Amino acid sequence: MLMEALQMAWPAVLESFFVALAGMIDTMMVATMGSYAVASVGLTQQPKFISLTLFFAINVAVSAIVARRKGEQKRRAANEMLVTALAVCTGLCIVITGLFLLWTPALMRFAGSNADTHDSAVAYFRIIIGGSFFNIITMVINSAQRGSGNTRISMKTNLVSSGVNIVFNYLLIGGHFGFPALGVTGAAIATVLGTVVAFLMSVHSMFLKNSYVSIPLILREKITPTRDSLKNIVRLGTNMCVENLVMRVGFLATALLAARLGTDEFAAHNVGMNLLSLTFSFADGMQAAAVALSGQALGAGEKERAKQYGTICQHIGLGISVCLSLLLLIGGRWFFGLYFAETHIIDMGVIICRFMCVIVLLQISQIIFGACLRAAGDIFYTLMASLISVAVIRTVVTWVLVSVFQLGLVGVWLGILSDQMTRFLLMGFRFRQGKWVEIRL
Repeated sequence: MLMEALQMAWPAVLESFFVALAGMIDTMMVATMGSYAVASVGLTQQPKFISLTLFFAINVAVSAIVARRKGEQKRRAANEMLVTALAVCTGLCIVITGLFLLWTPALMRFAGSNADTHDSAVAYFRIIIGGSFFNIITMVINSAQRGSGNTRISMKTNLVSSGVNIVFNYLLIGGHFGFPALGVTGAAIATVLGTVVAFLMSVHSMFLKNSYVSIPLILREKITPTRDSLKNIVRLGTNMCVENLVMRVGFLATALLAARLGTDEFAAHNVGMNLLSLTFSFADGMQAAAVALSGQALGAGEKERAKQYGTICQHIGLGISVCLSLLLLIGGRWFFGLYFAETHIIDMGVIICRFMCVIVLLQISQIIFGACLRAAGDIFYTLMASLISVAVIRTVVTWVLVSVFQLGLVGVWLGILSDQMTRFLLMGFRFRQGKWVEIRL
């Protein structure tokens, strides 16, 4: 079982790592224009994720249900789920994209933009949101592929996409080989070009003979969206959507408090969040393996095996988190030196890295525990856990420490630590109870 978990996990871990690494490199390239540019791009992150909240929820539902249907050996039902999700996401994308494009200036002001960041943030966000269709459809297809156990296809699409993003960052941010120097706008265009390539690759993956979710099968059997699949998406997706929205609101509250500390402080905070995203990438890969393995085991009626897969994935994740914690402890100054030349910003980064040394130990484990619960359909519990930890504890602790006790970035990162600790305790308790394996999807 250990080898099976590793074989399933390593492509997903590698995929998530390189996606996060591309994001870091993107920020490094933007940082050459100054801390205002890092802050401008950082302002767009939480509004962007809020715009994707519904789609993240649908993707979790798709991955969990495709895994169940594969365990039940119901290939047609798995493909019906994908077709239904694609239809739903296309319609939602048109509406949400239009609304967010219309509200962009107001959203950036709400996110904390000021005179030196507003225009750049608006330009960046409009391009990213305008090209979000390609990203959304790619995520849905890759979620189905991951649920079926094929993590390698998702890895390939994201690796190539990240490479395209980095190349066009180089060409368009500073202007090289005859390309215009577009700055922050160039970074946004590069990101969209990368998602277009990923979209084409993910669609092509469904034409491959060994693909469990298959366009030839869909066409041959005339598979169309079904009411049962839509009901499953609504049932699982609604709670997941609320959970994601609650988390994003909590994350946005943290970002707002950090933005009010000043441009340099917010730039340091955003680089810290980039590093935290890099550590999250390992958890994201392990949770993909946990969802696929536990979901397929539950679909086959093997409840104890589902628990064992979850435990194995958590043990692997713990080993990874210890290594990452040591790297952050030793290399914090070096990491932030890649982004900034200013000593005072690097000093802020060292403090942030010390918090992350502890946070990463909690983060990877709680994400894997939560993945197993969601794969089983125990979504109401994960919703309540996120509501308590992110929306309440994280937001209140951060506000009190920053606004009342004036602890600055230390207060912000103590708030993040309190959230991760709470989720670790709540998710771990529920996983060890074992009731999640009794839920039917």
